[in-house]
Amino acid sequence: MTDAAMHPRAQTPTSALVVDDHPLFCDALTLTLQSIADFDTVRTAGTLEAAMSALEEQPSDLIILDLNLPDVNGLDGLVRLRHSAPRSAILIASSMADNRMICHALKAGADGFVPKHSQRAVFRRAIEALETGRTFVPDGYIDPEGGSDGDGTPGDAIGRLASLTNQQSRILSLICEGKLNKQIAFDLSIAETTVKAHVTAIMRKLGVHSRTQAVLIAQEARFSKVLPGDE
Repeated sequence: MTDAAMHPRAQTPTSALVVDDHPLFCDALTLTLQSIADFDTVRTAGTLEAAMSALEEQPSDLIILDLNLPDVNGLDGLVRLRHSAPRSAILIASSMADNRMICHALKAGADGFVPKHSQRAVFRRAIEALETGRTFVPDGYIDPEGGSDGDGTPGDAIGRLASLTNQQSRILSLICEGKLNKQIAFDLSIAETTVKAHVTAIMRKLGVHSRTQAVLIAQEARFSKVLPGDE
């Protein structure tokens, strides 16, 4: 485990909310949490909106969040949860556990990051870290912006985005707005199969494997330049 900066939400959590759209994972993580810590309540939610409603009814000390939910795009769910639950510790549990994703999640307000299919002991260490005010990241994590490998810089992102056609850039912009392929097809008056083909080409050119990772690259570029086709 690597410890990063201290965060202000250090406490022993007694209530947790697991936000994930896979019921089996929710059930498994609920059992894991109950076996590694003294939680009075562990609730689950399958969408961000359900999570927001649950938190309005009753706050949770700990929120465990998957980044892939049916009603949010990329890190938007994390940002919204952080704003609505500033006193809750948020632990990301995601299969997208590359250095770039972890770095962005921490900057967006997460208190820790655990690869989704980690062993029980890793979740235990993560909760122990949060209890004592430490940010938890998985073993082997290297900050991509720390100069160790030069990966993930805005300049690198802009270079990859420059390879997109104008139509692909427009589609990526709509993906960044959280729109689905069907909605993009309607907005651009093209077939949904055409949108799917463009999305595949976009991910290939950007060197990513998911829409969320494509959005992160677009967000990086926007720190210093608008997307091609946005002007």
